[in-house]
Amino acid sequence: VFGKDINLILILNNLSSDHKTVKVDISASSVLYTRRAVAEILKANTSVDLGSKQGKHIRLKIPYAYYGKYLTTDKRIQVTALCEVMHMHGVKLLVEKTIILEDTNIIIKIPHRVVVNKAATLEISYANPLPEPVDHCVLLVTLMNQQVKIHLARLAPRERSRIYFEFTPRRTGPLQLQVDFSCDKFSHVKGFVTIAVAPA
Repeated sequence: VFGKDINLILILNNLSSDHKTVKVDISASSVLYTRRAVAEILKANTSVDLGSKQGKHIRLKIPYAYYGKYLTTDKRIQVTALCEVMHMHGVKLLVEKTIILEDTNIIIKIPHRVVVNKAATLEISYANPLPEPVDHCVLLVTLMNQQVKIHLARLAPRERSRIYFEFTPRRTGPLQLQVDFSCDKFSHVKGFVTIAVAPA
C-alpha cells in the first residue's frame, strides 16, 4: 500500500547435490507504466551459500523514506535480482517483479436512494497514508459535467478526514462521480462511483 514500507522475499533453491555460492545483485527503481525507469531507489548485493538441495530466503525491505520522493503518478516500482552462480561461468538468472502500490485513501458513501430533482448528500473521505504531514490538499469533484475544486486543511501523518457534498440530480439513470485528491507530496489519487438516480 502506498505510504507503507515494502517487504519482499527472494527464495533461492539449490536443486543439485553440489554446494553452490550465489552472488545476488538487487536493485529497485521507480518506473512508468511503460516500464521505463525514472529513478533508482535502492541497490544491494549479497552472497549466499547453498548446500545440497538447500533453499534460503533473502529478505528485502524498501522503506517509504527510500521510495516516497521518487514515485511517479503511476506508483510503480520495479525490483530486479540478478543471481550469478559463482565458479560456473555464464550461469545467471534474472528475477523481475513490478510492484503497483495501491491507493486506499478515497472512500465515497452514497445515500441508499437518490431521486431526480431532490437534493442528495454524499460523504467523501480522504486520507494521508504517509508517515509525514501533507499540505495544499485539493479535492476535485466531477459530477454532471461540472467540476468543483475544494481546498482542504492539511492532514497529519496517517490522518483521515471527510467532507459532505450536496447535489441535485436533474435526470434519472446512472450518474458518474469522480473524485481526484492531490497534495504537496502526491497527486491524482482517484475514486469513482456510479450513482443510480431513481424517478420521483
